[in-house]
Amino acid sequence: MENTELKEKIKSIPSVPGIYQFIDKNGKVIYVGKAKILRNRVRSYFQTNITNPKTLALVKKICDFQIIMTDTEIEALVLESNLIKDLKPRYNINLKDDKSFPYIRVTNEPFPQIFPTRDLVKDGSKYFGPYTDVKSMKSSLRMTTRLFKIRSCKYHIDEKSIAEKKVKVCLDYHIKKCDGPCEGFITTDEYGNMVQQVIKVLRGKTGELIEEMEVEMNSASSEYKFEKAAEIRDKIEQLKVYSSKQKVVSTDFVDRDIISAATEEKNVAASILNIRGGKLVGKKSFHFSTEPGEELDAIYSAVIKTYYNEYVEVPKEVVLEILPADVETLTEWLNTKSDGKCKIVVPQRESHLKSLTKMCKQNAIFQLKEIQIQKMKKEGNLPYVLSALQRDLRLKNLPRKIECFDISNLQGTDTVASMVVFVDGKPKKSLYRKFIIKSVEGPDDFASMREVVERRYKRLLDENEKVAELIMVDGGKGQLSSAVEILDNLGVKGHEIIGLAKRLEEVFFPGDSEAQTIPKTSSSLKLLQHVRDEAHRFAITFHRKRRDERTLTSELTEIKGIGTKLAEKLLTEFDSLNKIKNSSIEELTRVTGQAKAKLIYNHFNN
Repeated sequence: MENTELKEKIKSIPSVPGIYQFIDKNGKVIYVGKAKILRNRVRSYFQTNITNPKTLALVKKICDFQIIMTDTEIEALVLESNLIKDLKPRYNINLKDDKSFPYIRVTNEPFPQIFPTRDLVKDGSKYFGPYTDVKSMKSSLRMTTRLFKIRSCKYHIDEKSIAEKKVKVCLDYHIKKCDGPCEGFITTDEYGNMVQQVIKVLRGKTGELIEEMEVEMNSASSEYKFEKAAEIRDKIEQLKVYSSKQKVVSTDFVDRDIISAATEEKNVAASILNIRGGKLVGKKSFHFSTEPGEELDAIYSAVIKTYYNEYVEVPKEVVLEILPADVETLTEWLNTKSDGKCKIVVPQRESHLKSLTKMCKQNAIFQLKEIQIQKMKKEGNLPYVLSALQRDLRLKNLPRKIECFDISNLQGTDTVASMVVFVDGKPKKSLYRKFIIKSVEGPDDFASMREVVERRYKRLLDENEKVAELIMVDGGKGQLSSAVEILDNLGVKGHEIIGLAKRLEEVFFPGDSEAQTIPKTSSSLKLLQHVRDEAHRFAITFHRKRRDERTLTSELTEIKGIGTKLAEKLLTEFDSLNKIKNSSIEELTRVTGQAKAKLIYNHFNN
């Protein structure tokens, strides 16, 4: 559709609230927006005074548009959020991997179940989350199941099933992890009260719950129900321990969420701090994608709509560094989802709220860096790890190529060695090599290391190939000294060599009697561990294969008239001893000839 045709079509748009969808030449929706007055909003995209690069790029691709009218701007906002989530238009701010975040679900039943889920079912169930940190979610669930006797079974339990005795109590009842609602040992009111206590914990209302439980404990004690009072006392103590681990960040005890976003090119990282009763009870992180040049107020608007659109509790305050776009509409929408009034706040002067906003911003920036690191990993570009490794090992050159050797044997038998190669921090399996140790008798790792290093680098010198920037041996001073001795004898130049000991993850350098350590959190140590573990895996796999082949071959050579070469030929053809045992004379004859086929067949079948 030409630009003039679009302008004519715009004239027919009614002046009502609603959403609009811009469509490209392929019929794909590339942008979804909402408007208080549809005609004015759509017409604004085709004005001559537009300077925003993103808007200019969007307008060039618009070939058509569709509108959906709504009664209010709030309805338009909700519909816009749902359509963006479903269609994921290119020019909207889209949440990445939103389906991967789990929730804790409290089912809508007479005796509710509580469990983690990634599927949101609109059946009246309550949801808490989303948990971007699965470890935090599991910790919350473990604590609640330890304190409260919530049933773990999946049965639908109601008065009818209890009366008909369809379900019997399970082991959980007998070990006092469940009060047996399936046989009516607890009423719906008692069980419901316990579920409400769990909900308060999940909402971060631990202090409020402790106060209620203290009243309940004193009441039970005054009625001489000492066992019940003792049980409540133990719960209170555990809740106090759990509450003490939550950091106090505010003294006014207002429930609020602090939201900050950091952007770079097409990546947006949002960090959300959940504060309930003055305590930091949760932290969530989200990754969004957008077009470069997106305004920060539009980003905050998208974050709020995405986060609170699902089953998320809306606090009394949402604290941001700047006001979002459509702040009035957003506030009105949040109030429809909140139990009370919610307001969007921007701290104007230095205060605890300003400090919290800065802390949240630092979290968002850190999250953005992590996103960039993961992107670099996918693209195979890892200079940050290699630079860290060069720094930590004090290497002259960037270790673009790393070769690592490992020895494997079992009580000195079938000794083999492996060499794995990492290029730019990633395994290059086509360059891996296996070695059968030929000159060493018995379990002598040092001599085995000398043999394999000599064979590898003598051949490398003969073929005039370049030596790797970093050579590693799996082991301590002994293995390293053996490798260095051979390299010196061969006259290998322009290399760096280290040994990595498993016990304390210590790094040994030639000529140094004392081992060096790399910080446990360093990415360079993780790379060295990865290389070492890969060399060990490769050596072990080869060693097991050699040992198994020797064992199988020896069983076949026990048959009179079958030699080693024929045994190996049989294993090559049939893959395993079990297949040889189950083969017919005709199948064996094709490999060995009729006479020896009969010998093998009779040996395994008599």
